[in-house]
Amino acid sequence: MKRPAIPALPATARTTSRVVALTSLLAVAALSTTGCNGLVGGSAEGDDKGPIVLGMAIPMSGSSADTGPYMKNGAQLAVDEINAKGGILGRKLRLQVEDDACDPKTAVAAANKLVAAHAAVSVGGYCSGATLPTLPIFDKRKIPMVIPAANSNQLVSQHLKHVFLINGTGSQQAAAAVAWLSKDGAKKVAVMNDNTSYSKDIADLTWAKLGTTGAPAKAVEEAVNPGESDYSPNVTSVLKSSPDYIYWTGYYQEGGLLIRQFRQAGYKGKFLVGDGSVDPKLVKIAGAEHGEGVLATMTQTPQTTPGAGSWIASYRGEFGAEPGPYSTQSYDAVRVAAEAITKAGSTDGDKVTASLEAMDGFKTFSGPLKFTADHTLSNGGFVILGVEDGQFVLRDSLK
Repeated sequence: MKRPAIPALPATARTTSRVVALTSLLAVAALSTTGCNGLVGGSAEGDDKGPIVLGMAIPMSGSSADTGPYMKNGAQLAVDEINAKGGILGRKLRLQVEDDACDPKTAVAAANKLVAAHAAVSVGGYCSGATLPTLPIFDKRKIPMVIPAANSNQLVSQHLKHVFLINGTGSQQAAAAVAWLSKDGAKKVAVMNDNTSYSKDIADLTWAKLGTTGAPAKAVEEAVNPGESDYSPNVTSVLKSSPDYIYWTGYYQEGGLLIRQFRQAGYKGKFLVGDGSVDPKLVKIAGAEHGEGVLATMTQTPQTTPGAGSWIASYRGEFGAEPGPYSTQSYDAVRVAAEAITKAGSTDGDKVTASLEAMDGFKTFSGPLKFTADHTLSNGGFVILGVEDGQFVLRDSLK
């Protein structure tokens, strides 16, 4: 498939890309010293007889560690279901999870472990900033990536042959945010990010849409340094612009702190947060009285997906816990990978990639799957959730 030309990036994105490129080169160089050259992908034994390995690099530690188990369990549920039916190509599936801690260096190490384990397909990816440097590692080995959660536009702007997103993109999330802000009557919007690839991508795209015809006016765009405990300088700066809506595009740890500190500073307007903040921890950190009513741009969660009751019961029965954000997307990533391998009749990376590109109508929680030429979904499927009694529930389907 002929790939479109890579568009020019803004200065900030180019800076990030240079960092990513340097990290990637180091990662590939490190890989070349691990003795992995020439390995046959797709099975724990490096041949075509053992279980087919699906690799998953996700945060099992660090500030986003609460999300990792949701994704791991969702993926494992799909693996168990497929294996119970006999597996694929006469072989069972095996899920191998490695902790990327949402950290680029840790993610590179995790990706190298999955390559060394002969992963046939990567079904991981939560933090975009950690997923980005793993792209060339998997792509160089012709290991297809079916990314279930990370959604920065930078993931596909490199136009790597083996990279696919089954989550909506940053552009689609920004469009959903502006559509909601307009629909909800926002007058003046402040946009805040945490300077990560994921967060800044959505913030910049949203900021560019504000002030255009039919959209709310711009207040201020503000970035914070993640990991701090006192954001009062940022809070003061934003409040000076008098927004009636604040859109936070970073993760839930900082999001919870910001919501609490804005309310304590007297802010009476509304909060909208991005999908990285859709986690029960956001409300706990913000405080129940401050978290109630917070809105979010998000793809459907298991609890808001029509007809997902039996799936939730299966998940609960298997793991003794409730599913959470990106459980269904991770479940679908495994099923999509298995379907592509089955159609390819092989774990050969190029053949599986061609099978993914040809996929048309495969049923997922997000609807019938068909990839665009950029290996993204034509419809991001973003909806608006809202916190009610401490839980994220569907507020508006944006239809």
